[in-house]
Amino acid sequence: MTRMNFLDNKRNAIISVAGCALILGVAALFSSQIKAADDKKAVPAKAALTVTTVQPVQSSLPLQLPANGTVSAWQEAIIGSEANGLRLVDVKVNVGDRVTKGQVLASFATEQVNAEVAQARASFAEAQANALDAAGNADKARTLQASGALSEQQINQYTTADKTAKARLEAARAMLVVQQVRLKQTGVVAPDSGIISSRNATVGAVVGSGTELFKMIRGGRLEWRAEVTSSEMAGIKPGTTATVTAASGAQVQGKVRMIAPTVDSVTRNALVYVDLPTNPNIKAGMFARGAFELGSSSVLSLPQQALVLRDGFTYAMRLEPGNKISQIKLQTGRRVGDAVEIIKGAKTGEQFVASGAAFLADGDLVKVVAAQPPNASATAASPAVTPKAPK
Repeated sequence: MTRMNFLDNKRNAIISVAGCALILGVAALFSSQIKAADDKKAVPAKAALTVTTVQPVQSSLPLQLPANGTVSAWQEAIIGSEANGLRLVDVKVNVGDRVTKGQVLASFATEQVNAEVAQARASFAEAQANALDAAGNADKARTLQASGALSEQQINQYTTADKTAKARLEAARAMLVVQQVRLKQTGVVAPDSGIISSRNATVGAVVGSGTELFKMIRGGRLEWRAEVTSSEMAGIKPGTTATVTAASGAQVQGKVRMIAPTVDSVTRNALVYVDLPTNPNIKAGMFARGAFELGSSSVLSLPQQALVLRDGFTYAMRLEPGNKISQIKLQTGRRVGDAVEIIKGAKTGEQFVASGAAFLADGDLVKVVAAQPPNASATAASPAVTPKAPK
């Protein structure tokens, strides 16, 4: 019995030691987990991105009215043949040539006209001689009227012959002038300075009077004929500046010359005529888009790089307390250069991520470095407007 009691006591002692070891192990495990949790809480969250910030500012943006239209010739002159039945022997200009007023563009054969001029000159000389003879006879008859040597009938005959000879002289003179004018018309001259836009003249062709030989853009002047709605035309006045961009990419500044006095009854659009400066890359017949400058207005703006386009909407990343990011939906308006008008969604004094906003999401933490000058592009575009100091 003594041996059995000894074994029981020994077994109980072993069980007690094992239990104490187990309890100590469990306590150590819980202690390590609690310590790890405390250490995890002590480590700050990692920033998603290092960013700079920008504030919305008040800037002056131009008011523009966009429009589309066609580049056309200011006036296009048709140069035709005044001579009839003559043969073209020389064409001196081609399409695109710049000509001056009075410059000879083409020539007709002159042999036939020269002969007719000579014939008319001879007829005039003959009529002139006959008129002198008739005038002398009439003067003699009138001197003899008192003496009774000639009857009244004979005197009337001499007087009538004198008047008839004078009339024939005038007719011969007129015929000579006609033939001289026809000789002058054998040279086709430019009625004004400009640019040849079309040529139908062909050497060797026999053309009739009135046949179109050339078309010319008078003065080389072009205009943009823009279409605007009847409600938009009220803001446009003669002298308004318009920026026109042709299909070739060339861009020029024009001035409104006039607004059409009528509105198309089908489209309800009116034509606005804008004088364009000379540019070799702008041609008549080109499509062109443009915008009329109607003044300017003060608006709240952000730089383009601070905006993010997602799902068809525009957002900006606003900096909240604790450097946390909040995604804000914006309503935007005009865009001039890098400046974008903010209609709704942002206020003066708020901080927004200046660049890299596309890599951020709502709730991200960021590290902020020195902020860049607020909306530098907008202030550069509008030097007359001083940005408000951040609140």
